[in-house]
Amino acid sequence: MNNFTNPVPTGATQAKDRLYAQLAGSLGRMSRAIGRTADLCEQLQIDLHAMRTFAGLDAAKFMTVAAQLNPDEEMGDSQSEQ
Repeated sequence: MNNFTNPVPTGATQAKDRLYAQLAGSLGRMSRAIGRTADLCEQLQIDLHAMRTFAGLDAAKFMTVAAQLNPDEEMGDSQSEQ
């Protein structure tokens, strides 16, 4: 009988196979985590853009109210520039 055609798994072979299976599982989990991180980064960019837009609108409202509450100071500034 020839053992080269149908090798019997040894303890080392089984350990190697088990470690490769663990590695495959770890790589799969890492791939999913990287995909999730990319999705979160994309959502972060969207949220940051919305925050910039909101901050700009809020600043414009603040300046409008300030100009209405202090019309004399604005007129004095423009006259002193001339």
